[in-house]
Amino acid sequence: MISPELAGIAVMLVGIYGLMAKREPVKLVLSLNVVSLGLVLFFVGLAYYPGGDVPVMPTEPVDPLPATLMLTTLVVDVAITSLALAMVLRGGDAP
Repeated sequence: MISPELAGIAVMLVGIYGLMAKREPVKLVLSLNVVSLGLVLFFVGLAYYPGGDVPVMPTEPVDPLPATLMLTTLVVDVAITSLALAMVLRGGDAP
């Protein structure tokens, strides 16, 4: 079975390939999203360990900070994507 860290690295490499191989602006924005999601998968995979408990009255808690930071990263990624796509659409109208 593949580990989440290796899956995250593989997804990041696919996104980096898309950034290098494609020239269309929308595909570049989507490739940047793929890299970001691979990074999130990598860090969430690093924070996981088997047998960890929920951090509410735990005996052996899992650290909730990486999941919180990755959730914030996803929210910022949505904002950056919407801005980048708006810039792509706006740039296409100019003569």
